[in-house]
Amino acid sequence: MSVAPANHVINARWIVPIVPKGIVLEHHSIVIEAGHIIKILPTGDLDKKYRSYQTTNLPDHLVTAGFINAHVHSAMTLFRGYADDLPLSEWLNNYIWPAEAKFVNREFVRDGTSLAVAEMIAGGTTCAADTYFFPEAIAEVCEENHFRAQVGIPVIQFSNAWADSEEEHLTKGLEFFENIKTSSLISAAFSPHAPYTVSDDGFRQVLKHAINLDIPIHLHLHETKQEVETASTQNNRRPYTRIQELGLLNAHLQTVHMTEINDEEVQSLSKHQIHVAHCPESNMKLASGICPINTLIENGVNVALGTDGAASNNNLDILAEARAAAFLSKVITNSPTAITAEDALSMATINGARLLGLDNKIGSLEIGKRADIIAFDFSGINFQPIYNPISQLIYTANGQHVTHTWINGTCVYRNKLYTQIDLTDLKERVENWRKKIGGHL
Repeated sequence: MSVAPANHVINARWIVPIVPKGIVLEHHSIVIEAGHIIKILPTGDLDKKYRSYQTTNLPDHLVTAGFINAHVHSAMTLFRGYADDLPLSEWLNNYIWPAEAKFVNREFVRDGTSLAVAEMIAGGTTCAADTYFFPEAIAEVCEENHFRAQVGIPVIQFSNAWADSEEEHLTKGLEFFENIKTSSLISAAFSPHAPYTVSDDGFRQVLKHAINLDIPIHLHLHETKQEVETASTQNNRRPYTRIQELGLLNAHLQTVHMTEINDEEVQSLSKHQIHVAHCPESNMKLASGICPINTLIENGVNVALGTDGAASNNNLDILAEARAAAFLSKVITNSPTAITAEDALSMATINGARLLGLDNKIGSLEIGKRADIIAFDFSGINFQPIYNPISQLIYTANGQHVTHTWINGTCVYRNKLYTQIDLTDLKERVENWRKKIGGHL
């Protein structure tokens, strides 16, 4: 029997491949070559088939696919704790938008994104759908830190530090797309902010360019009851109806929040294969409402998980979102089986990949996919005894139990230490921003 070479092998107590759903492989190994998974096999069979490889031994760990944050404003980590315990409209109008007008620039976005990427990597997130001003700065930081991202091209009517008009947002966005289109880690999406901040013509232009470039549209939609009621009063139609009339309903649309939807809209989401990014913790904190994910899933709608920005969450822990999504669904449906641990884990991984159109590359540990992999240390006393590793992951663990993170086969976080990030320098930059922003509270 011939013995094949391999770059790296991860030996683990438990491997949860995500696909097939609910499967746990005990004492198995993942073989990685050129950034891809080439084999998953019992650890005892490893030396019979492979040679000349580096090994990471994880005898007390659960290993699974990297988490996917389906909606985040990374740079807003610099506003973490800046304005808490407020409803969305007051939070935006009286605090966040004025603070953004005063402080946001390219340096702010670079430093805030650097902080967010560090937090996400340490918490097991290997890919994020990020949307904010200065998308080129976001992409630069992600590339520098070997982090996978869909970077949104912001489109909004308001003048800001990046662009003065919807037209300028689009012009700069097209230039941004040209600069990143060959990247192996960065993809682009148009990210019109919301129906209440984008004109009809702005949406038409977004749709035209999205079709021409074959990239998604990422949109806050029906985030609160107030948003829907105000639009219905002013325009005699719900925001979803307006989006439908403008032609945006298709399988490339990624909707965010969707807390206030009716039966007709659920059927439409299903018919048009539209994705939903559910952000339970941010929605709860802002009292924005609860996305009816059970109804959506029962009707065939793909639901993924996002954290939203740290200014409204206040962390970027996707595992916390998975637990919150499961618990919320159980409460609102009065059914303990509404969203299971396995369902929640799928929402944090493969469903996020489907939302991004990357499920052929990431979101599960399958042969041929990119080696975006994370490991959790289950040796702690709070995990014992372990009957069901997936349940322990969703209901017991949190992001601080992550010990290793691989992206594209590169270990960016090893034994709880960064391999790409200068943490001392990052903390110094963040502290400088705290002094600037805190002086205006």
